[in-house]
Amino acid sequence: MSRLVVISNRVPVPDEKKGAPAGGLAVALRAALEERGGVWMGWSGKSSGEQDAGPLSMIEDGNITYALTDLTDRDVEEYYHGFANRVLWPICHYRLDLADYGRKEMSGYFRVNGFFAERLLPLLQPDDTIWVHDYHLIPMARELRERGVTNRIGFFLHIPLPPADVLFTMPVHEEIIKCLAHYDLVGFQTDHDLANFVGALEREGIGHSPAPGHLVSFERKFRGGAYPIGIETAAFAGFARRAASHAMVRKAEESLVSRPLIIGVDRLDYSKGLTQRIDAYERFLVDNPHHRGNVTYLQVTPKSRSEVPEYEAMQRTVAEQAGRVNGALGTVDWVPIRYINRSVARPLLAGLYRLARVGLVTPLRDGMNLVAKEYVAAQNPEDPGVLILSRFAGAAREMNGALLVNPYDMEGTANAIKRAIEMPLEERKARWQQMMDRLLVHDVNRWCDDFLSDLTEEENAAHAALAT
Repeated sequence: MSRLVVISNRVPVPDEKKGAPAGGLAVALRAALEERGGVWMGWSGKSSGEQDAGPLSMIEDGNITYALTDLTDRDVEEYYHGFANRVLWPICHYRLDLADYGRKEMSGYFRVNGFFAERLLPLLQPDDTIWVHDYHLIPMARELRERGVTNRIGFFLHIPLPPADVLFTMPVHEEIIKCLAHYDLVGFQTDHDLANFVGALEREGIGHSPAPGHLVSFERKFRGGAYPIGIETAAFAGFARRAASHAMVRKAEESLVSRPLIIGVDRLDYSKGLTQRIDAYERFLVDNPHHRGNVTYLQVTPKSRSEVPEYEAMQRTVAEQAGRVNGALGTVDWVPIRYINRSVARPLLAGLYRLARVGLVTPLRDGMNLVAKEYVAAQNPEDPGVLILSRFAGAAREMNGALLVNPYDMEGTANAIKRAIEMPLEERKARWQQMMDRLLVHDVNRWCDDFLSDLTEEENAAHAALAT
C-alpha cells in the first residue's frame, strides 16, 4: 500500500487539551491517515504578516506527519477570505447574491495554490498517492503537473457542485473546470453533484462522459464518481454511550426536567438555514400551544469566518432572532431556545446528541452534513431520536429513515418537528435502524477505501476502450 499524502486548506493538528474536532473533514481524514500513514499538508492558520512565510513546520504524530505552512496577510485576504470564501463558497451553495468576484482575489487564489505545490514537492516520494481536498485547492493538480509530478492525484469536493446555470456565473468557471481535468479522479458527495459536473462539461462544449464514471475534457482522460463521506460510525456510537455519563450531560438532562430536547449543531454560516430553522421552531410552538413549556431547542453554533462581513452580520441576526423568540414565548421557568455561540467539547456534544429526541439538520444547501450522521450514530437503540433533515443536504441521498423537509417551507418544517416529537417508539426504532445499518457499512473507512481504490487501480478494459 503506497503512502498517502493529503493536502487541505487547514491542517488541524491533534490537541489533547481541546480534544478532537466535532466532525467534518478533520475527523474523516485523520482516520484515513492513521490507517495508511503519510503526510497531511496545508495552511497552519497563521499569518506571517508582510514577511515571507518561512520554513514548513513539521510535526510527527503516530503514522502522520503534519506539514504546516504560514501565509502572508496578502495571501490570506486574497486566497482565503477573497476568492475561496467570497466567490467559490457562495456560488457552490447557490448564493449568487453573495458572490463578490475580483480579479486580484482570483489571481491570489491561483498564486497560493502554486505556493502550496512548491512546498509539497520536496516531501513527495515516487509512489505516493496524493489526495487533494476541497474548493480551496482546485488548481493543485495542475500546479503539480506543471512541476513534473506524475503521481496519481485525486480530488474530493466536500461542498456541493451547482448546475451549469449557477456555476457559469463565475467569470473563471472554465479555468476552474480545466484545473479539475488535471486530476486522475474527481470525487463528489452525491450523484447529483457528479451529474452537475458532467452537465457543465457538455453544456460548455469542453468535455463529455463516454462511459459512466469516465470523463474527457481539455484532451485529458480522467474519472469522476460519487463518494458520500461517512463517519467513524461504530467508534462514535461507543463514544456517545460513554458520554451519556458525562457530568455536563447529566446536568443538562436534569435541567430539561423531562422535556424532550431538540438539538441543532451548525457552524455559523448562511448555508445552514439557521434563521429559517428558528422561524420554523417558532411556528411549531405557535401552532401547537400544548407543546409550549414542554420542549426545549438547543442550538450550538460556533463562530465561523468572523473576518468576513456577511458572517459577522449573521451572528448578530441569529442571536437577535433567538432572543426575540425567547422574549415572546418564554416564561419564568422555561426558555424556548438555548443558544450557544461557541464550540462544545466532543464528549459533551456526543452525549447531547444521544439525549436529544430530535436532531434538527436543515441546511439550505450542504455537500453532505456529518452532523446528521453523528446524531444517528449517537442514539440509544432502545429509545432513539428522530432525524429531521433538509432535502438539500447531501446526506438526504442516504438517510432514508429521516423526515425530509424543505428548509424554505416554514410550515412544513414545523409540522415535521411536531411529528418527530410525537412519533411512537416503534416507528422511531424502525427509522433509526435502517439509517444506522447503512452508516455502519458506509463509514469513513469505506469512503476512503472506495476513493483510493478507484484512484490507484490500473487501467482496466473500460478505460482502455476510451482510446479506440
